[in-house]
Amino acid sequence: MQLYICGAGGVGREALDTALAAALTVTAFLDDARAGEQVRGLPVLRPDEAGGGEYLVGIAAPAARARLALLLERQGLRPATLVHPRAVIAPDTVLAPGCLVQANAYVSSSVTLGPHAQVHYNATIGHDSVLDARATVYPGANISGNVHLCAGATVGSNAVVLQGLTIGPDAFVGAGAVVTRDVPARTTVVGAPARPLRTPADD
Repeated sequence: MQLYICGAGGVGREALDTALAAALTVTAFLDDARAGEQVRGLPVLRPDEAGGGEYLVGIAAPAARARLALLLERQGLRPATLVHPRAVIAPDTVLAPGCLVQANAYVSSSVTLGPHAQVHYNATIGHDSVLDARATVYPGANISGNVHLCAGATVGSNAVVLQGLTIGPDAFVGAGAVVTRDVPARTTVVGAPARPLRTPADD
């Protein structure tokens, strides 16, 4: 069975690390920008050059993940799920196809990870939390219990989301933020406690 990693950047190479640790053989990277190169000893192909098999989108940006997943599935590929053997996946937890869970991540009991969700290294996901499609938790972040990360939401490195909160669709929680209230859709919050990021247009 062929396995492709879409994206030869940082997250893509970390996805390769996860695959190798799980004793999986990766066929090639898929990356338009680096097609024709070799990365970590693997050829880099254009996405439309992928043959049949499985793929994992190793790209941080949720919108890019959505676009490339659609492209590859139209070519007949199936999404794979990669879990590092040093990650902990507790009982009664469900991982949808396309998920990436990196080393030393802890995913607690009764958690649901939607399609193409990512939990990066040293991140923790509390009990009964739900990560919708393409939600992303960056390294070292802590998601408390019963949190809902809506589709495309991203929680930055070392950020904390307190129990029972909702991070809206395509919202972004900045690195090191402490989220104490729900975050609306398509809003960036920073700081402790987290507040919407002000821009010059707001002044």
